[in-house]
Amino acid sequence: MAPSIWFWVWFNAAVLGLLLLDLGVFARRGPDGQPAPVPVRTALWKSAAYVGLALGFFAWLWTGYGPEEGRQARALEFITGYVIEWSLSVDNIFVFVLIFAKFGVPAAYQHRVLFWGILGALAMRAAMILLGTSLLREFDWLMVVFGLFLVFSGWKMLQSVNAPEGDPRDNPVLRFLQRRLPVTEGFRGSAFTAREAGKWMLTPLALVLILVELTDLVFALDSIPAIFAVTTDPFIVYTANVFAILGLRAMYFALAGIIHRFRYLKHGLSVVLMIVGVKMLANWWAGGKAVPVEWALLLTGSIIGGSIALSLWRTRPTAA
Repeated sequence: MAPSIWFWVWFNAAVLGLLLLDLGVFARRGPDGQPAPVPVRTALWKSAAYVGLALGFFAWLWTGYGPEEGRQARALEFITGYVIEWSLSVDNIFVFVLIFAKFGVPAAYQHRVLFWGILGALAMRAAMILLGTSLLREFDWLMVVFGLFLVFSGWKMLQSVNAPEGDPRDNPVLRFLQRRLPVTEGFRGSAFTAREAGKWMLTPLALVLILVELTDLVFALDSIPAIFAVTTDPFIVYTANVFAILGLRAMYFALAGIIHRFRYLKHGLSVVLMIVGVKMLANWWAGGKAVPVEWALLLTGSIIGGSIALSLWRTRPTAA
């Protein structure tokens, strides 16, 4: 059952409203009126609230959306896709921490960068999902291409686990922009542009935003094909992506200080990508779902949960 146009209007309006409410009403400001850093406790509560919203949407799909036949299957596809997308979005945090550190972005400005970064990510992923589902309907052999790509991506991620992190300031797109466009020497508050000496200039914060968008584009190339192994229903793919991305900003502020402890998360994510790739190949070979969705959910949740638990246990503080 395809949702009506009004569902999409209200759903996207609610998403935009949540983001604006978070930025405007719940954003803390210091005595000077500038944005204040987001406390970890607040970020944890926001993260829990966004997870609760996703679970509530799952419950609605399970009990009240569409014809009764196939209702639970679609709900399971949503929650499996959400777990996959949420897990892969955690990997973004590693890169965000690196970008903000290399550019010396004050904590007070990071919230605004992530707000606009998430808006751009939602628009970009919506376009990629529409394109991907249209192509898969016309050319089912693309499942093989996506499956092999995911296996390769998972293997490359596993190989790069202990490799040194590159400097995001060396990004070729960023270098090109810096050569072609005027950029201020330092930050101008939380502004992305500034008018100086009679001309408009980008600020370093705008360059950081561009890098954040490029980072999500790279991660989307893995995450969107991954959820296609679960379902090609654009309604499920899009909503699972939205709920996973919505909580990314709050999750960043909750985990940024301890993300270094997630030592084995990339191992788990790489294994999940390879398994999902094999599942996609099996689906194409069998001409349908070769692996039940509930099995995929159990396996994905176990691998990601296990890698996080093992990471936190191995990096726990020890008594002197």
